[in-house]
Amino acid sequence: MEYEFDTRFMFIEQAFTGLTERWRYCIGIAVTIIGWQIIGMLPLTAALLYKSESTDVLVSGDLSSMSAILGLNYFLLLLLISFGVGLVFLLLYLKASHQQSITALTTARKKVDWNRIVFSFIIWAGLAIATTLFDIYLSPDDYSYNFKLVPFLMLLVISILMIPLQTSFEEYFIRGYLMQGVGVMAGNRWVPLVFTSLLFGLLHAFNPEVEKLGYGILVYYIGTGLFLGILTLMDDGLELSLGFHAANNLVGVLLLTADWAAFQTDALFIDKSDPIMGFSMFTPLLLIYPVLLFLFSKKYKWHSWKDKLAGPLFTEGVSS
Repeated sequence: MEYEFDTRFMFIEQAFTGLTERWRYCIGIAVTIIGWQIIGMLPLTAALLYKSESTDVLVSGDLSSMSAILGLNYFLLLLLISFGVGLVFLLLYLKASHQQSITALTTARKKVDWNRIVFSFIIWAGLAIATTLFDIYLSPDDYSYNFKLVPFLMLLVISILMIPLQTSFEEYFIRGYLMQGVGVMAGNRWVPLVFTSLLFGLLHAFNPEVEKLGYGILVYYIGTGLFLGILTLMDDGLELSLGFHAANNLVGVLLLTADWAAFQTDALFIDKSDPIMGFSMFTPLLLIYPVLLFLFSKKYKWHSWKDKLAGPLFTEGVSS
């Protein structure tokens, strides 16, 4: 099935199918953060207060200590709930205030192209699994097999149900809502592309791996944000980034864990190596992402790269 759309009215212009006053976006950001970081964190906060004798672990924000208190799977579930709540707050506000459809926040096509989501998911899941297993084969002493039937089955269920909510929240909020909102305010495409890429990277600044590897690892996160932003603008929709992001986090949670990772889980393997900031950390940015962009561009016949990534918005004829 072909998913047709008016080629003048690309992804960011879909904001004009709703109400686009600046104050609506300012309130929307606040509402989403309240839903995500305050309302959504209440179950985790309540569980920690119930299990812990003090509030020290909450104040410290130490994810390792929190997961030790609650157990890996229970902690992961409660943490991921916050992202689901944030997504609900964002989408409800979108409809109530902007009067914009979820489809318009997702894609410039008339319908969401689920085939794109599935294709992107399969491509990145396959690459991530293959490269991880290959590294385990090359350096077996750096890894330990960690399969435990019951904990892993619990992790599998939690991950399949909740990880897509977490990744979808990040995509809809950063490369959907903020990409469109900043684009409307700036009147072009390059400002929201740069802004959302930097924001995506900086939001990972509090991850445990940053403390372990240093702030240089943020280059990887910013580069990944840039890659996903290019996918969104060139393909005129979130579908490819939704599939990629879900695959990345699902494989990361289920296949490999480490005591310095953001998500510590009952994964199949534990990375025991001492991580270092080396060239291999940036292989995706320098090699894999460019190859994927080439693959997607050929499959989906992308064109007008300069206009889609850096051109002005086309507002004439777009209903507001």
